[in-house]
Amino acid sequence: MATKVLLVDDHEIMREGITALLRRYSEFEVVGQAADGRRALEMTSQLKPDIVIMDVGMPNLNGIDATKQLLSMNPNLKIMALSTHSDGAVVAKMIKAGAKGYILKESAFEELVEGLNTLQDGRTFLCNKISKVVFSDYVDLVTNPKAMDGDGLSSREREVLQLVAEGHTTKQIAEILNLSTKTIDSHREHIMEKLGIRNIAGLTKYAIREGMTTP
Repeated sequence: MATKVLLVDDHEIMREGITALLRRYSEFEVVGQAADGRRALEMTSQLKPDIVIMDVGMPNLNGIDATKQLLSMNPNLKIMALSTHSDGAVVAKMIKAGAKGYILKESAFEELVEGLNTLQDGRTFLCNKISKVVFSDYVDLVTNPKAMDGDGLSSREREVLQLVAEGHTTKQIAEILNLSTKTIDSHREHIMEKLGIRNIAGLTKYAIREGMTTP
């Protein structure tokens, strides 16, 4: 039976390219594509994939927080992070979120296939460049939880922060998350207090630096 793969990336050309290449391998079946983390949650529930190839920086809901939510729904799901980010802090956050693999978009396609097979065998996978460039940073961050979760934000606060950083209004965020505008205002105040940031520009810079969204 073929391994069912859900592909999540906000660039259609990337999704279509990987889908076309995976069709060469009978052991994989791409069962769906999603353009953001929120849609990935819906499609995973519907399609029951074995592996999700997850972009890290996406609108609406980034790959780090989407991974956490997916694994809370199905702890046995395997997540392969796919990203342009080679920063050790971003890699560590994605691994701590539960991803079992991490590969850069610049990697050769054969390395992605190797990674998917590795995940199916129940092992973890880091592409060659990630292993060489950020392995020491990754180890330091994983063994020092405070360095990874120092902001103290809840998962809901991280969702609000990303949407604020992407330019959504309070009303729009409330509609997206199905919450009241008063609740969104409260979350934003708590976020600013916890981060010590008092303006939207500062929140946006923070979200970009943390890999929650892209410039």
